[in-house]
Amino acid sequence: MPELPEVENLRQGLARAIIGQKIRRVEVRKPKLVSGKGTLRTASEVKKAEFIKGAQGERFVAVERRAKNLVFKLSHGKIILAHLKMSGQFVYKPLASSKLVSGGHPIELSEKELPNKHTHVLFELERGTLYYNDTRMFGYLLYFPSVKAFESENHFINYGVEPLSGEFTLRYFKEKLKNKSGKIKAVLMDQKIVAGLGNIYADESLFEARIRPERNPSSISGVEVERLQKAIIRILKRATKVGGSSVATYRLLDETRGNYAREHKVYGKAGKMCVNCGKPLQKTIIQGRTTIFCSRCQK
Repeated sequence: MPELPEVENLRQGLARAIIGQKIRRVEVRKPKLVSGKGTLRTASEVKKAEFIKGAQGERFVAVERRAKNLVFKLSHGKIILAHLKMSGQFVYKPLASSKLVSGGHPIELSEKELPNKHTHVLFELERGTLYYNDTRMFGYLLYFPSVKAFESENHFINYGVEPLSGEFTLRYFKEKLKNKSGKIKAVLMDQKIVAGLGNIYADESLFEARIRPERNPSSISGVEVERLQKAIIRILKRATKVGGSSVATYRLLDETRGNYAREHKVYGKAGKMCVNCGKPLQKTIIQGRTTIFCSRCQK
């Protein structure tokens, strides 16, 4: 699943491509994807009709991000909330050019044929078409007729602060961690304290802060919390600047891959030598996710 740097780069690219354009026609081929956000969703023809009627004729006025979610703001206060999950992809095909711009899971068929069997939602715009493709259909696009309706959903109620915002202060981080139980990596990934972190950047941040991923958060000293906070900020800023990580299947809107994977110190490197001490990196499983760390450098 893409994390904060990847989604932020996608947001920026989509904003350049579609803001200001009118949605001339909407087609929903899989009602399930616009009917809810749970794993066991039931396709709703009512939700499909609301989605089409609500978005058609409006303009894209902004593309925002909250954690790993994209928030498309339309004219008249309408909103579409999108989450790519594991295999979602946005592709924008301009009318005046054969060059595709896409972001998310790369689907080979989408590079040759649009729409295709993985295309589930289409937005025909004034200067091109925006496609939402998803091989496994875990992602979703939800329509809200107003800001009030969106806010009443409380979709982000359990999300913590954005780590690159002024709200992510050392005081806030210390306060949130001091009474937490479990393992620090799991806490970082659950979105309730810091929004947007996932497997990649949790591993990298904990390595830079020299903290073992299985440590109990309440056992982490004030000095260690400060190191971790600074590591999270530095790494996310750097990864966002260079376009995110190129691991797995995530691509940016212009079809390039992020460059931050070249700077990974531990993620995906089990058995390789630690860049600091030369000891082989260890692997464990935390919250169902492969976790890499250095047993010598991280305490």
